[in-house]
Amino acid sequence: MKNPKEILIRARRQIVGDRIGNNVSMFRGEGYDFVELREYVSGDDTRHIDWNITAKMQRPYVKVFREERELSIVTVAMLCGALDFGKGNLKIQSVAEAVALIGYSALGNGDVFAHYNFSESIRDEVRAGKKRFAVSESVHAVMNAPLLNHTADYTVMAQTFYKRLKRRSLIVVIGDFFEIPDMRLLAKKHEVVAIVVRDRLEEKPEPMGFVTLIDPESGAVLEGDFNAASVQKYHEKVRAHDGALFEKFRRDGIRYTKLYTDSNASVTLRRLFEGRL
Repeated sequence: MKNPKEILIRARRQIVGDRIGNNVSMFRGEGYDFVELREYVSGDDTRHIDWNITAKMQRPYVKVFREERELSIVTVAMLCGALDFGKGNLKIQSVAEAVALIGYSALGNGDVFAHYNFSESIRDEVRAGKKRFAVSESVHAVMNAPLLNHTADYTVMAQTFYKRLKRRSLIVVIGDFFEIPDMRLLAKKHEVVAIVVRDRLEEKPEPMGFVTLIDPESGAVLEGDFNAASVQKYHEKVRAHDGALFEKFRRDGIRYTKLYTDSNASVTLRRLFEGRL
C-alpha cells in the first residue's frame, strides 16, 4: 500500500511533467470564460476545436475564451468502508491520487484549491488556498481517515455543499458511487464532476464457493455460496446500477468517468477534463 508521501511525489511529477511538455492545466477552458466561435487559424490550440460546429460547417471552428481568471476547485472524497478494498491497490489510494493530481493541477494554474472528506457528514476540511501544503494536507487526510463502519451519504453531501459553498466552483466528487445520488440542484449552482473509483474484482468477482464476509460499512456478517451463477447475477446487477447511475449523471449535466485501481489516474483525469470521454 502506497503511503501519502509516495502518492504526492508521483502526482507532482506527473503534473510538472505535463506542464514541461507544454500541456496546460487540465482545468483550462472549462467554459467559464467562453466568448464566441470563430474559424480556425494556424497556431490555434486544436483542443479548442468545436467538432460539432466543424462537422456542420465543413471547416474547423474553435472556441474563443477570455483571458483566464481564477477558478475555485473543490475536491470531495466520499469515504466509506468499501474503499478499503482492492486486488492490487486499494480504492482509497486511487481516491487520494485523484485528489493530489487535481490539487497540483489547480495550484499550477493559479487557481484556488479546497478539499473535504465526507461520509455521513463533513469529517475533514482543508480550507481554500493556493499553497502546495493544502494538497499535502488533503492527501494525508484521505489516507489517514478511518473507513470501517462508515457510509458515504451522497444526498446529504449534495445538500451540505449546496448551502455551504457560496462562490461558484468546480466540485469534483470522488467515491465508489454504489448508490445513485441526486446532485441535480448542486449541479445547477456549481459545475459538478463525478469520479467513480472501482476495483475490477468488485465489479466482476471470481467464484469463491461458500464463504463468510463482513460488510465493511455496517459490520454485518454475510454468508453465502458465491458460485459461478450467483457471481454472474451480481455482475449483471452492477452493470444495471452503473447504467442507471450514468444516465442520471447525463440528465443532471454532470460529467463523469470511472477510475479503476489499476488505471493510470493522470491519463484518466486528463481525458475527462479535456472533454474526450
